[in-house]
Amino acid sequence: MSLSDTLLWLCTIPSPIGEEAALCTAVVDRLAQVRLAAPIRRYGDSIVVPLTRGSKGPHVALVGHLDTVRTEHDGPARIEGDKLYGAGSSDMKSGLALMLELAERDVRPPLDLTLVFYAREEGPFAENELGPVLAEDPELKNVSIAMCLEPSDNRLQLGCAGSLHATVRFMGRTAHSARPWQGENAIHKAANFLARLSHLEPIRSQIDGLEWSAVMSATMAKGGRARNIIPDVFEVNVNHRFGPDRTVEQAKAAVLAVVAGDAEVLFVDEAPPALPFRKHPLVEALAASGVVAVEPKQAWTDVARFSALGVVAVNFGPGVNSQAHQRNEWTSLSSLATGRDILSRWLGSISA
Repeated sequence: MSLSDTLLWLCTIPSPIGEEAALCTAVVDRLAQVRLAAPIRRYGDSIVVPLTRGSKGPHVALVGHLDTVRTEHDGPARIEGDKLYGAGSSDMKSGLALMLELAERDVRPPLDLTLVFYAREEGPFAENELGPVLAEDPELKNVSIAMCLEPSDNRLQLGCAGSLHATVRFMGRTAHSARPWQGENAIHKAANFLARLSHLEPIRSQIDGLEWSAVMSATMAKGGRARNIIPDVFEVNVNHRFGPDRTVEQAKAAVLAVVAGDAEVLFVDEAPPALPFRKHPLVEALAASGVVAVEPKQAWTDVARFSALGVVAVNFGPGVNSQAHQRNEWTSLSSLATGRDILSRWLGSISA
């Protein structure tokens, strides 16, 4: 099956987050037809595939998530010219296609290869199945390098920003809106905090010559009981993104400093950042393999899970980054082929 046909096959099997079982099973069945170094290990709707072993070269893990976001599409998965339309075609079934194509080659590079297909990446940090897979699998903690094939337009994106979500809760007291002095307006209490938040400037930091921006934003708000009632509760979701120079605890302290005691704060999602590892020989070899550019990853990705274990990890994928989570998502087939060529050159350059 050609590379584009493989991607189309992946996109014809729906796998919105929480419904990855059918695609996981289909991938298992397909990989049952190829040579493997050991049986596939399944954890929930995630699998670890030992592709090759005994090379005496580095151990490379190629990592991709099976799930997609729930987007709308005006037609079935299809190819029109250079574009392949379908849910997840860019994010990140294009990366999965490269993994399957590598597994189905007659000749593979002489190094140890492991493929990881996992579920629930598009949801909260705590529900992502890569966490338990890394905790339970006997080999993944010891790989030489992990490549997360998130859509990056064939750019090598190093490290990743950390992410915190906090519920900032302002408390008041209800009253009739005709007599507001009899209550305390929880929404009005948020005014000073929102003013401070809106005036924050990005804080830049550099590691290995790459720059990240620490930013903090209100992304959701809810409050109020009725149009004629003074609200007694107002909640703001604050999302703080921060570079690898900060820890999660330092990021929490930054949020608390902006709140300045004006409200209750509940941290509801915590995802640590990842170091870039730019000077590592395997990363330098990838940078020299024809990638479009080398840049920092301002968003959060699962490279952070590997980094927390001391494993070198990078972001690289053929998907069109701007198409991630879009209505009528598509990816470029020429970019897909270019990504395969870059991956092949890199694996060949680091082989035993």
